[in-house]
Amino acid sequence: MNSQSFTLAERLIPATYLQQAAASKKARENLIRILIEQRKWPEEGWDDATIELFLADLAQMDSNNFPGNCGIGEREARFASSLVARRHYRMGHGIGRSGDIGEVQPKAAGSSLLIKLANALLLDTIRFMGVNNSAGCFMVPMATGMSLVLCMLTMKQDRPGAKFVLWSRIDQKSCFKCIITAGLQPIVIETVVSGEELRTDTTALETQMATLGSDNIVCVLSTTSCFAPRAADSLEQVAVLCSRYNIPHLVNNAYGLQSTRLMHLIQEAARKGRVDAFVQSTDKNFLVPVGGAVISGFEKGLLERIAKNYPGRASASPAMDVFITLLSLGVNGYKNLISQRKEMYKYLKEELGKVATKHGERLLDTKNNPISIAMTLTSLANTGDSKRVSMLGSMLFLRSVSGTRVISGTELKEVAGYKFEGWGAHYSNYPTPYLTAAAALGMRKSDVDLFTHRLDKALSKLKGRSAPPTPTSVEELTVSGRRSAGRGTINGEASDSAGTSLASSKDSLRK
Repeated sequence: MNSQSFTLAERLIPATYLQQAAASKKARENLIRILIEQRKWPEEGWDDATIELFLADLAQMDSNNFPGNCGIGEREARFASSLVARRHYRMGHGIGRSGDIGEVQPKAAGSSLLIKLANALLLDTIRFMGVNNSAGCFMVPMATGMSLVLCMLTMKQDRPGAKFVLWSRIDQKSCFKCIITAGLQPIVIETVVSGEELRTDTTALETQMATLGSDNIVCVLSTTSCFAPRAADSLEQVAVLCSRYNIPHLVNNAYGLQSTRLMHLIQEAARKGRVDAFVQSTDKNFLVPVGGAVISGFEKGLLERIAKNYPGRASASPAMDVFITLLSLGVNGYKNLISQRKEMYKYLKEELGKVATKHGERLLDTKNNPISIAMTLTSLANTGDSKRVSMLGSMLFLRSVSGTRVISGTELKEVAGYKFEGWGAHYSNYPTPYLTAAAALGMRKSDVDLFTHRLDKALSKLKGRSAPPTPTSVEELTVSGRRSAGRGTINGEASDSAGTSLASSKDSLRK
């Protein structure tokens, strides 16, 4: 209601009550006004009611929600399902126009305003996390791999005779396939072992630059966030080489936005050398569904060309998810998530180290990887049964442990016609098999506790050790605790009149 409506309502209910309601409404409207006016990320998160009020206002600005609207085109944001309409807050026009994802849609002023504000908040986030001199950013409704494709295709337009992409090896399919999808030829730069870490072979990289010639190279594709024992690429050295040889530098920063340390690497690399663009996933860094990425860089002209190369309009759903999340968290809420992630890294390292020591293993020394941790599996490999290492991964998966990777270092993998020895290890002959776990944004202490508990049990079983029945879910831990409280002892050992415990029964199904 507007002020006139509140005045009229005084004929029906006491004015003092209406004044309170009007003040509350004005407070919410002031938050919205300040956001549009300043285009800055709020320090404190908004409540759901304020966010929904704003989304409803934005939806009413789109033509499909105009009273008496007469849509006679082929794209009029019509909804067959009311569930879908509610899911998208009745905004169905998407973002951008057929010629430019960054253009404003005449039919969708509300959706266009949403994406403009979302991009402004994302730029605030990038600067807050450490890349202070980023020139801008924009969201695309594609995951990291396809977003890297869009960047490389744009860079190739500026270098029509080029066809090569120099790629520091990281064993993740999408990182490699994006080069193939762009119609370009990858030149694989194998990593080198430094202590126990895998680092960038900058000597081999420079050799390829000199051999192929800068005019024939589309870009160097480097990586920040990765699975241990690989460390982030030596961005500063790579950036200096790219500047020296006049070669574009594209950074795959998939889940590096959540790490101030990795963002600082990008900042310093751009300061000392050349970084053209860096791409990060929305789901990993903002805890939203998969389907979006943020492309950022240090030259507005390049970012505008990348945006113009996106064909057609784009879905607004990933942008809406991020926009809602950023408003809900506020700067302080996101800051808390970042602090919690750092604490979980320390806690995971400590607890995983305990399991490693118990089973005669150790954590690999990977100080230049602030997210992923690796633990050796040497004792399993030394049993003479080569299947035991991979079996551990299967056992953990059946016990609902997701995200961990068990690497034997012996797998030969073919990706898009290219063969990689020791697939998964980012290296052809890493000296030991290992397991990785990541302390990523959103991890909780209970996740670490359950993971290390189940890992301990799985390792004990693989080695043939006898182990007491161990609960394999939060619910079983609770049940087990209640039973042990009422359990008697016979000859110093716990007894259970009911026979086999519920925890044991459930666990047997996972064996």
